[in-house]
Amino acid sequence: MPSEEMIEVKNSATATKHMPAIAASDVSFYYGKKKVLEAVDMEILPNQVTAMIGPSGCGKSTFLKAINRIGELEGKVKVTGRIKFFGQDIYAKTVNLNRLRRQIGMVFQRPNPFPSSIYDNAAYGVRVFGGKRKAELDQIVEHSLRSAVLWDEVKDDLKKSALGLSGGQQQRLCIARALAVNPKVLLMDEPCSALDPISTMKIEELIHSLRGQLTIVIVTHNMQQASRVSDYTAFFNTDESRIGRVVEFATTGNLFSDPQQKETRDYVTGRFG
Repeated sequence: MPSEEMIEVKNSATATKHMPAIAASDVSFYYGKKKVLEAVDMEILPNQVTAMIGPSGCGKSTFLKAINRIGELEGKVKVTGRIKFFGQDIYAKTVNLNRLRRQIGMVFQRPNPFPSSIYDNAAYGVRVFGGKRKAELDQIVEHSLRSAVLWDEVKDDLKKSALGLSGGQQQRLCIARALAVNPKVLLMDEPCSALDPISTMKIEELIHSLRGQLTIVIVTHNMQQASRVSDYTAFFNTDESRIGRVVEFATTGNLFSDPQQKETRDYVTGRFG
């Protein structure tokens, strides 16, 4: 029986500067026998924010779930091609999925705090991986809540239920929970779709504050949001068979101001979608 691969990336110049954080090569995704995503090629650079835009059903969220293999929890799936995380094949048979998902965290469309205290939510992932004393855990919880721009709002209520927080606070708590285990990549699937404009602004400010500290990939239907928060943008669409694909991938400024593909131009100018 082969041992499980570690999927662990340290803070080294080689890992952060000389290779993409995520490299997808000819990636197709199937739910059962149904192909929903085809031939995705993309290199996501470290410590940058990459947005994925496109109409509903074009494979954006599916590709996001393929990056940390959480799509496998939804049923029988198949992924062809290759996805590498700092040079490591994440679909190798020996990959440790817990370690992978620790390094590649995810925040979902709707906040999903656990029915426990604010403190226990923030500490959850760290406790799963174990080995932290109370004083060290306290520091990690405070740091993660500060990183999620939530500490000042909850520091006196850490023992209270997370379910009593507002929707926007719950979403930032979920981000804090993901950040507490020190991931290298944070995936965000429509993180503002269920939030009011003020909460959305706070999430966008949070993304700006995290820029340069880790790699962020955000799926959004809001093109204005993509243009505000991201360094790079990928436009997804479906072909005649309703299979998702990447039409264009470029710096955000170039994709919105000078798209090279007619499909992209039509979408960003509001002619369809």
